[in-house]
This record gives sequence, structure tokens and C-alpha cells, in this order.
Amino acid sequence: QVQLVESGGGLVQAGGSLKLSCAASGRTFNAMGWFRQAPGKEREFVAASTWNDEGTYYADSVKGRFVVSRGNAGNTLYMQMNSLKPEDAADYYCAAARYSHNLYRSRSYEYWGQGTHVTVSS
Repeated sequence: QVQLVESGGGLVQAGGSLKLSCAASGRTFNAMGWFRQAPGKEREFVAASTWNDEGTYYADSVKGRFVVSRGNAGNTLYMQMNSLKPEDAADYYCAAARYSHNLYRSRSYEYWGQGTHVTVSS
């Protein structure tokens, strides 16, 4: 059974940092990514990483502030979030894909975690 478990969310002041973690189990993947969804808004792509070529991809809104990285062991994905803004507040979801195609689209991912909440106070 495939499981994705996120951790690391919480409350932070604007300008602060948080690090999210996602541990996947049950099978191997070619890519993992992060999406977020704020109240009343659609889920949006944040960042992704591919396993075969170690590529990283970012939404323009987080480029230069967020960094995704892989763990040394197994299917683990981290996202270091720096210079957080109030507009970054959302539920953050980890996702995993068998194929590294169109990683900006949520439909490209077959597996999803339950989400972790990030609050950014101004």
C-alpha cells in the first residue's frame, strides 16, 4: 500500500522559514512534488523533483525562496521554504508520480498525502 506522509507545517511569521518533509512508502516513483491549496482557491503547483535526472521545478511565485531536495534514503522529499509571505499560507500536499511528465499538473500524480498546514502571520 502506497503512503505519503507529510510533516513540518506550522505557524511562522512573515519572513521566516519552514521545512516540509514527505516520506513515501509502498513503491518507487520517478517524481515527487508539492502542491498547495488556500481556502477558496484551487490547488496549485509549488515545486517538484525528478529522480532520474535530479531535475527541480518551481512555480514562479516561490522561485528563489523555496528549495526542494531528496532524502538520501528512499522516497523522501523535502521543501525548504524561506522568506515566507502571508500568501504562502495554505495546506501543502505531497504527491508522487510514476512518470515524470507534466509535473506542473496535479493530474500527473497518482498518489497524494493528507496535507500539512502552513500559517504565515503578517
